[in-house]
Amino acid sequence: MSNQLYINEIQALFDAVQKSRIFEDQKMMTDAVPLFFIAEINAKYEQQKDSEGFDLKSFVMTHFDFLGAKVSVQREDHLPIVQHIEKLWDELTRIAYEEKGTLLKLPKPYIVPGGRFNEFFYWDSYFIMLGLQVSGRVEMMENIVENCSYLIQNVGFVPNASRTHFLSRSQPPYFSLMLELLVETTHNEAIYTQYHDSLEKEYAFWMSGEEELENNSSIKRVVKTIDGDIVNRYYDAENTPRPESYLIDIEDRENALGDEFYRNIRSACESGWDFSSRWFADGEHIQTIETLNLAEVDLNCLLWHLETTLTKSSALQNLKEKENYFTERAAKRRQMINKYFWDEKTKMYRDYHSKKNTNTPSEHIAALYPLFLGIADQEQAEAMAKVISEKFLYQGGLVTTTKKSGQQWDLPNAWAPYQWLGFKAMKNYGFNELAGKIKDNWCFNVERVYKNTGKLMEKYNALDTETIAGGGEYPNQDGFGWTNGVYLKLQQN
Repeated sequence: MSNQLYINEIQALFDAVQKSRIFEDQKMMTDAVPLFFIAEINAKYEQQKDSEGFDLKSFVMTHFDFLGAKVSVQREDHLPIVQHIEKLWDELTRIAYEEKGTLLKLPKPYIVPGGRFNEFFYWDSYFIMLGLQVSGRVEMMENIVENCSYLIQNVGFVPNASRTHFLSRSQPPYFSLMLELLVETTHNEAIYTQYHDSLEKEYAFWMSGEEELENNSSIKRVVKTIDGDIVNRYYDAENTPRPESYLIDIEDRENALGDEFYRNIRSACESGWDFSSRWFADGEHIQTIETLNLAEVDLNCLLWHLETTLTKSSALQNLKEKENYFTERAAKRRQMINKYFWDEKTKMYRDYHSKKNTNTPSEHIAALYPLFLGIADQEQAEAMAKVISEKFLYQGGLVTTTKKSGQQWDLPNAWAPYQWLGFKAMKNYGFNELAGKIKDNWCFNVERVYKNTGKLMEKYNALDTETIAGGGEYPNQDGFGWTNGVYLKLQQN
């Protein structure tokens, strides 16, 4: 299957629909399911498009199904928040046993985030699993793992989400953490060996091209530094506008520099942070996006976890050669995380700019990963706890960056994943009071918005707890998978 097979087949019609803005949300058309054979729809469109009185929206509505394009879940009977979440698990459950339009088939049921997101998302699903664990829904946790493994085996990696136009990129590699969570829940270490082959395949995807690298060069997701070390970056195989944000990308491209603007945009999407000043050369404007020049602290920490998990699964099978190989890779990665991402001057973790051989100026919450995974030493953790307390923690939770740019992954927004990462990171190093503040500030914010609106949101405003969060390419969404999961998990701790 090509990366955008379905979109390519209706390219002329798709282009016309997106450029005419007949839908407020560009994602609508990417999610549409054709009601007739594509060839038939295309022939009718070519035949009718120039005729007098042709109505594009009417044509599209006649030839495509938009059912289920948006999930909005209202509170019933003023249920307490935990009971509401328990009901949400069922309402956000989907099946896709066959392909429909852009939707990929998956062998098991899954949980969608909610709102405009009506498909399986990779890194969201880990944070959803945290809540499923609390709810005792072990079978759905197993389903999520099985779906990820299926995608790795059949596609070569877990795509950003389960749609054809996401087959050019992944998302932060959480599969090994999903397995760890499932092992913790079931007390069954055989899970590691069961999915060993999928772990290896995912690792091969992220490390593809490393043998061909020369110093100070990059291929796909691997970067060889000026010192000859290999670190990883986010990357996308395509350099075209994103179908789900087609017109936005075309308009943003107009004043951008360089010929890889679209790939830089897409590569930032692989991080899950679409978008943030973290990626901008000038820290302000999306036209200066330079994701491809960066190696990221979060990605490299997650790959360290993948390497340590592969060490464990190899040892369980008595695969000595592989165990030694992944032990060495993990040890080297740990060393490189401190070499390339720890900034001694400011006493915090930052991304690495491979072209400038220096850390980037952006202060962002992904700096928590070395503490979340236990890679930092105590001294580094103490310095990071001070930074988190002074620069990132507000009355409504942890913000993602210290810069207000209007992008949704910047100040003042607080996102569920980083409340869990922050809480766990502080607990790991004995900063229990700070961990408690992170938990209480964000959970209170979630409860306040739920009380006022009956909704659980995709993100929250950490500074102004009288409002709901905003910014970015689309309105704040309700549902919402990872908020539900993290809220339940924090309440249990």
